Amino acid sequence: MSVSPALLPLSVLVTRLRAAGCVFAEDEARLLLSTARDPAELTAMVDRRVDGVPLEQVLGWAEFCGLRIIVEPGVFVPRRRTEFLVGQAAALAGPGAVVVDLCCGSGAVAAALLAVLDRPELHAADIDPAAVRCARRNIAAGDRVHEGDLYAPLPAALRGRIDVLVANAPYVPTDEIGLLPPEARLHEPLVALDGGADGLDVQRRVTAEAARWLAPGGHLLIETSERQAPHTAEAFARHGLLPRVVSSDELYATVVIGTRP
Repeated sequence: MSVSPALLPLSVLVTRLRAAGCVFAEDEARLLLSTARDPAELTAMVDRRVDGVPLEQVLGWAEFCGLRIIVEPGVFVPRRRTEFLVGQAAALAGPGAVVVDLCCGSGAVAAALLAVLDRPELHAADIDPAAVRCARRNIAAGDRVHEGDLYAPLPAALRGRIDVLVANAPYVPTDEIGLLPPEARLHEPLVALDGGADGLDVQRRVTAEAARWLAPGGHLLIETSERQAPHTAEAFARHGLLPRVVSSDELYATVVIGTRP
């Protein structure tokens, strides 16, 4: 049930949201109206949004790859550019593929892959307990969402069997965290944003162990920035993977793909 526009006029919501700096105030107002169950809830949601809480956390969901992904407070909000990572991974995963999503956050990537792949064996992992709880709500095979640091919580039986390993690891350099929009730096976990001095610390850790977990011919895919991609590709090569860089101008997205020979 949505709130009647007659009780809380769209124009009033748009004015408040626009005054708070929301660029897409009209779209946001319509989403809030369609989601709130009564005027009191709508008022509370608008107040949270005006205070800078990400829209997706206010709504409780984000649209990603055509799915409605649950996003709980304090959990990293999936970005549209990461849909490019999903597309690249899906193209490499055949029927029955073993797929692992590291640094899974809300589980958006894993949920999107489950929706398009043919009978995958899919696992996901994240170090943040809040993210793991959220991912278990978004991924049908909730018992395959593991809590822990990168590979550590994965079942040992996956070693040497993974066909497609995806990682949207944090890649913002520490000194640039303060330049992020307040929505991100104040309301999303630092562990999902901070990639260390050059932004590549977690990527290096993922890459260093990937060959041990990938099946022969298996692929590691890491989302990164255009600026960082050559360094990510160099790390892939250093750890025995054959790297290539792919990008999408439309989504402003860059992914490095490494294949185990």
